[in-house]
Amino acid sequence: MGTSRDILDLALSARELADNQAVGTLEHAAATSVAITCATTRDEDQARSVLEGVSPEEVRAAALELFERLAQQ
Repeated sequence: MGTSRDILDLALSARELADNQAVGTLEHAAATSVAITCATTRDEDQARSVLEGVSPEEVRAAALELFERLAQQ
């Protein structure tokens, strides 16, 4: 489990990715979802749990994939 600083770093990384994607794309939606979730949760476990509830399904899948990729860095 990460610290609150770690989760905020994930939020910043996801926000940067979102800012570099065209609005309306799957990539933008996923990165924005990850950024908001990470900025408003306490740790990686809670963020992962919240991202499981994102809809539609394709955004959820892309957001979870991005989250896991960022968390591994």
